[in-house]
Amino acid sequence: MVPWLDVDNDLDPFPSLHCALEEPNGLLAAGGSLRPERLLNAYQQGIFPWFEDDQPILWWSPNPRMVLKPNEIHISRSLKKTINKDIYTCTIDNAFNDVILACSETRHQQHGTWITASMIDAYNALFKLGHAHSIEVWSDDLLVGGLYGISIGQVFFGESMFSRQSDTSKVAFAYLCQQLEQWNYQLIDCQVASPHLVSLGASTMSRIEFSQKLNTLCSKHCATMAWQTI
Repeated sequence: MVPWLDVDNDLDPFPSLHCALEEPNGLLAAGGSLRPERLLNAYQQGIFPWFEDDQPILWWSPNPRMVLKPNEIHISRSLKKTINKDIYTCTIDNAFNDVILACSETRHQQHGTWITASMIDAYNALFKLGHAHSIEVWSDDLLVGGLYGISIGQVFFGESMFSRQSDTSKVAFAYLCQQLEQWNYQLIDCQVASPHLVSLGASTMSRIEFSQKLNTLCSKHCATMAWQTI
């Protein structure tokens, strides 16, 4: 059994990360709320919510963690060719709700979604407060790809991405890395491993090392106004 968090007290502390379960990997706590204070506190400790509609809020800190330094993204020849064709336009924070709704759509061979209505409301609240951000990929006026996540200090915590045309989520990620490198971000949290992320250059880091990096990087200055000037 994992500890339950007080739904009425967002300052109720999370358990120590070493208490996270090995199976399922990283399950740390349940309950609590999805209010901004609770979510921001969680991310700064390397914890994120992930649950389905028929479950309570579940909090995770998997070991190892999938991460990427913005300047170490791997852009394949085919992706570079797609980007150089200049057929897509990338924007920032122009359609956050549309992006998170697209990410929440059920995918091929997938039953349900972890991006529930309560999660959508919670991240829209973070967006309005300037903590959550989206990258949009457009083909003319059609939204064809994108991603969203949370920005704290010099860390971007990636949440989800989607493609409606070939490679458009990778186009969004490449654009994100380009901007984050310019703004002196040091790390992108990709949460858990996937072939898609490995192909982009992401690698694993131990939970302990990840937590140590967050202690430093989340308190450092970055170009916070940059999100508003693109």
